[in-house]
Amino acid sequence: MSKILIIEDEESIAELEKDYLELSGFEVHIENSGDAGLQEALNHEYDLFILDLMLPGVDGFEICRKIREVKNAPILMVSAKRDDIDKIRGLGLGADDYITKPFSPSELVARVKAHLARYERLIGSAMPKNDIIEIRGIKIDKTARRVWVNGEERQFTTKEFDLLTFLAEHPNHVYTKEELFREIWDMESIGEIATVTVHIKKIREKIEFDTAKPQYIETIWGVGYRFKV
Repeated sequence: MSKILIIEDEESIAELEKDYLELSGFEVHIENSGDAGLQEALNHEYDLFILDLMLPGVDGFEICRKIREVKNAPILMVSAKRDDIDKIRGLGLGADDYITKPFSPSELVARVKAHLARYERLIGSAMPKNDIIEIRGIKIDKTARRVWVNGEERQFTTKEFDLLTFLAEHPNHVYTKEELFREIWDMESIGEIATVTVHIKKIREKIEFDTAKPQYIETIWGVGYRFKV
């Protein structure tokens, strides 16, 4: 499901856009100020951005410029301004489209679908897709070696990432500490299996809502661990 961020200070317009987009199968998040919208855009993963130009705090032009510095996802600018200079400036900063208010929600949905389809074709032809594992809110990008938990990126050490990925790739399989040590550290576990316990604890602190009642990595007493799906 594609995720869309709407940055729009007129709440009624934002909610209308959201309703139509959700009916078309998109996941939508709204921010009503430029400052909050910019932080949300930079700190979380979205497939497309819809920006109003006139926003409290940071304006849409600046948000567009900042997003384009680090992300390639489509950007649609929305404004009541009809001046060509604003369109030229927005497109020059990296926006993919410029929609003038008022517009029909169905037109917005059509443009969103068109830009997402075009973007997917471009990235599909330009590069191989990353190897992704997604399980109940956890997204592991094996290619980029990045992890998101409910949309928020978390930082992992090399061995933490390797251990989490291995368990997630073999869901519901119970592994002993010795097996995990050999698999991740590529060594015989002679008096070193405590490192597995330490790494599991650190991983849980980053992915579990309640480490006392883990929902992902379960301890099977007397045996080892498994990644629950």
